[in-house]
Amino acid sequence: MSPRMDLEMLNAIPPWEWPNDAGALFMEVLRDPESEESDRLIAAELGGDFTVVNDEIFDILLSIIADSEETVSLRGSAAIALGPALEHSFLEEFDDPEDMPISEPTFLKAQTFLRKLFMDEDVPKEVLRRTLEASVRAPQDWHKEAIRNAYSSADDDWKATAVFSMCYVGGFEEQILEAPESDNEEIEFEAVRSAGNWGLDGAWAHVEEIVTAAGTDKILLLAAIEAIASIRPDQAGVALVDLTLHDDEEIVDAAHEAMAMAETMAMLDGALDDEEEDPGW
Repeated sequence: MSPRMDLEMLNAIPPWEWPNDAGALFMEVLRDPESEESDRLIAAELGGDFTVVNDEIFDILLSIIADSEETVSLRGSAAIALGPALEHSFLEEFDDPEDMPISEPTFLKAQTFLRKLFMDEDVPKEVLRRTLEASVRAPQDWHKEAIRNAYSSADDDWKATAVFSMCYVGGFEEQILEAPESDNEEIEFEAVRSAGNWGLDGAWAHVEEIVTAAGTDKILLLAAIEAIASIRPDQAGVALVDLTLHDDEEIVDAAHEAMAMAETMAMLDGALDDEEEDPGW
């Protein structure tokens, strides 16, 4: 079976069904500059999955990002592929090194590399955007200034990257709430995601309108369904109930999952309120 057929097959099935040598295939394709660009893009995207990612794959992805001879698309895809492992490493703090997808030295090396690359004005815009979007998954001090600068840009692409980054770096509530006023669909989408992540009550009216309006773009609708459960868990069920009868099965499933999550969150909030009211005397 050719690498192309292997990659297409792996791309069509969930990662937990991949064979044990999937990671080796991704590395082989990524290392081979003679491979088809489409194959290397798939390998970069899949190579960041937890089922295969490790220090060796990380090093290959970093070398691709740094190589000005590689295409902008491949460098950007390689950067984005780093995100999940960076976020997991940041959150878990290597308390159990044996259970981590990458080692701490590789994590620190990637953070240093991405910051240095982002400061290089000669790097193409698309690579810089993806570098910021990947690196904010493990927030550092320099990110807030980078996000502020990106958001103040007249370039909607940079604004979208900034609002995406606000989902991971706190302190941008005001910008997240004003971002949906943009006519740019990508910016609105990222604002909805960020508002949901931080549970911003000020976004309720806009997000509720998205989930109850007819003809909403599906991608935006799915983001709003997830967000609304975090913003007002006690009211999310009423806003989402009609979507459980939608013609699209994916939307129905998303609505049910969000309602279940909202119910759990509302119960937890209620339990916390009860504890605060009961002094325990």
